[in-house]
Amino acid sequence: MVGALVALAAGPARSAEMFVGTGSKSGVYYQVGRAICRLLNAGTLRHGFTCQPLSTAGSIFNLTNVRAGRLHLGVAQSDWQYHAVRGTRAFDGIGPDPDLRSLFSVHSEPFTVVARQDAGIHMFRDLKGKRVNIGNPGSGQRATMEVVMLAEGWNKGVFSLANDLPASQQSLALCHDRVQAMVYTVGHPNASVGQAAGLCNAVIVEVKSPAIDRLVEDNPFYAYTEIPGGIYSGNPDPVVTFGVKATVVASARLDADSVYTVVKAVFENLDRFKKMHPAFGGLEAAGMIKDGLSAPLHEGALRYYQERGLM
Repeated sequence: MVGALVALAAGPARSAEMFVGTGSKSGVYYQVGRAICRLLNAGTLRHGFTCQPLSTAGSIFNLTNVRAGRLHLGVAQSDWQYHAVRGTRAFDGIGPDPDLRSLFSVHSEPFTVVARQDAGIHMFRDLKGKRVNIGNPGSGQRATMEVVMLAEGWNKGVFSLANDLPASQQSLALCHDRVQAMVYTVGHPNASVGQAAGLCNAVIVEVKSPAIDRLVEDNPFYAYTEIPGGIYSGNPDPVVTFGVKATVVASARLDADSVYTVVKAVFENLDRFKKMHPAFGGLEAAGMIKDGLSAPLHEGALRYYQERGLM
C-alpha cells in the first residue's frame, strides 16, 4: 500500500491504475472498494485503466490522502466528509478542503458497541471503568468514538484501558479478554462483529443517552437507527444506536471522464453491486446521489446523473 501511495504523489489525474482507499479488510469499506474495482476491471479494455482497492486506516486517512493527491478515490463516513469540507474536528489543523467532491453514498453505518457477556456491559454508559478498544488513529471508528466521548464528557481516563487496535485485530482481542468491549462504525452484517459473536458469544449494546440525543439533534449527518436482530449468533433482538452513511469521494482534480466511468460502472450494474455484500442490498439510486453527501458532486458524477435523468 505504501508504495502505491508514494507512486501517486504527483497527483491523481488520468492514470493507468486507479487506487481506492478503503479500510480494514475485515470491514465493509474494503468490500465497497472491491466491488467498485470488480465492476471497473470488467471493462478495462474499454476505459483503459485498472482499479485496485487499498486497505487503509479508514475515513480520516482516506480523506487526507485524497486531498493530498495520493489516492484517486476514498471511502469515508458521512460525518467526516462533512468535517473535511468545513475544516472542522479532525481537520481543524489543515482547514477546509475546497476540492473535495462526492460521487455517491452507499450503506448505512451504525455506531456499534460489542461487549463480552461477562463484562457487565448492558448499555453505553457501562463502558466506564472497562477495557475498551476505541479504534486506531486515522480511522472513522476512532474519530467517531472521540466525538461520542466528548459528548458524554469523557476522556480516555474513564476506561481502565483504552486500546487502539485496528478493526482487523479487535474481535480476537475481545475473545481473548484483552479488551471487554470494542466500538465500530460499520455496515452490517460485518465479519469482525460476526467473529466476536460466533467465537465468544459477544453481545451488541444499546447506544442511547441524553448526550447522544443532543448529538443526533445537533448534527444533520447523524440519525438514530437499529442494528437488526438475528444477523449475529446470540443477538436475536434489534438494538438501538445512531449512525452515518458510507460515502465515496474524490478530488476535483481527478479528471471528469475517469469519475464518469466509475459512476457509470456502478449505476449501470447496480443490481450486481447490491449482490456483492449483504450491506448493499437496500441501496437505491435516488438515495445514493444525495444521502450523506456534504461535498459537491464531482463534475463527472453530475454529468452522468444528469444524462440518466436522476437529477
